[in-house]
Amino acid sequence: MKKITKFGVFATACMLLMQGCGAKEENYDSLLNPNKPVTLEIWTYYNGTQKAAFDELVTEFNETVGAEKGIVVEAYSQGNVNDLITKVEEAAEKKVGAGEIPDIFAAYKVDKLGLVASIDKYMSEAELASYRDEYVSEGQIGEDGSLKIFPIAKSTELMMLNKTDWDRFAEASGATLDDLKTIEGVTKVARAYYEWTDSLTPQPNDGKAFFGRDALANYMIIGSRQLGKEIFAVTGNEVTLNLDREIFKKLWDNYYIPYIRGYFTAQGRFRSDDAKTGDLIALVGSSSGAAYFPKEVAVSDVESYPIESVLASAPMFEQGEKIAVQQGAGMVVTASDTQHEYASVLFLKWFTEEERNIEFSLSSGYLPVKKAANDIETIKKVMQNNAELGSAEMIGVVEVAEKQLSEVQLYTTKAFEGGNAARSLLDTSMQDLAKADREQVIERLAQGQSLDEAAAEFETDAYFDTWFAALSQQMQEIVQE
Repeated sequence: MKKITKFGVFATACMLLMQGCGAKEENYDSLLNPNKPVTLEIWTYYNGTQKAAFDELVTEFNETVGAEKGIVVEAYSQGNVNDLITKVEEAAEKKVGAGEIPDIFAAYKVDKLGLVASIDKYMSEAELASYRDEYVSEGQIGEDGSLKIFPIAKSTELMMLNKTDWDRFAEASGATLDDLKTIEGVTKVARAYYEWTDSLTPQPNDGKAFFGRDALANYMIIGSRQLGKEIFAVTGNEVTLNLDREIFKKLWDNYYIPYIRGYFTAQGRFRSDDAKTGDLIALVGSSSGAAYFPKEVAVSDVESYPIESVLASAPMFEQGEKIAVQQGAGMVVTASDTQHEYASVLFLKWFTEEERNIEFSLSSGYLPVKKAANDIETIKKVMQNNAELGSAEMIGVVEVAEKQLSEVQLYTTKAFEGGNAARSLLDTSMQDLAKADREQVIERLAQGQSLDEAAAEFETDAYFDTWFAALSQQMQEIVQE
């Protein structure tokens, strides 16, 4: 049976595992027949250039190794990552109108382990060792610690800056790019930028925001880890919650406070949208999204001006450890039968061969996953051998990202039951409050209050403690459930 519901997956997978225990690795190929090809369905959240790059490689596989072995891969984008998760869950639960569970699907975390095949038995120790240790470790989940999320492409966060407008500000203020290496430095520069832009007009309190972030959950998880506490400490299927008041106050002071004062902002769906409208000139976002940083700023519907941009490592806390986020969904193989599982892993291994994975990286903005492929000279060589591959812009993204990876420790939260809900809460809790309170500050400014007066109510320790207590209680409920 090719597809099964999550309720029968675990028992079926165990039965198949026992049947396959005596099979030698070299005999797996005998399960494939080019005259009777097995069809694999893959669900991704790729769109735009990423989808085009992925689809091109799927076609190459089908015409080469797939034709030789007897494997046909069919790839479908399911929208964004949240859409994908929802559709997988609906398929697993056999909801009306839902499709069948695909053979492979992209996932950041997997809460329901019964859905997932263990990949280890289809890979040798040498093959596993060829991938970056951090990427393999991220996918080793559950009590048995087996590999259940196959790494195919990763990303981290970078600082992206509108250099054209920065240069004007830097000349007037004396600010330097070195000031943006720390989170505290970004906060100070953002205040100076707001005050400088405010001074350019006779109207008081109309300064412009300097900075924004795409993922508040990353800021809080990585920031807390830099400052010495792991918010979600996961061992097997158990999670320990660590919310440190002092650390969260520092996170608050370097996001919520500058946000309500207008130094930071988040208006569009992504911060690159805000950069395009000139609502900010600096942001921290995924390296895989760096290609979307604008090349011009739209002043109005009919007026715009070109800008240059610059990339740099993501800022970190001054007194913290050098830790950066490791992100990017891996691929989950649905537990079914040995033939489909083996064919799925065969495709994923093919996809992540060094040169091919570098090609996908340069076309999509992601980072390759094998140790040998994470070398900038190797990456440049692949690019030079293929004139149509990537662009100078993309090689710049990969180069800065690879430099950051060589200088820091990568971190990502291990999967746990309720992990998606916990991350969602971190994404919205501080951000939603900051947006709402910023609106109140704006109203008070319009009534003639100074910025200090307008923001005073929201900057007390008591106000922070109320928010922190509510967040702690909500998080405890998620983890306990």
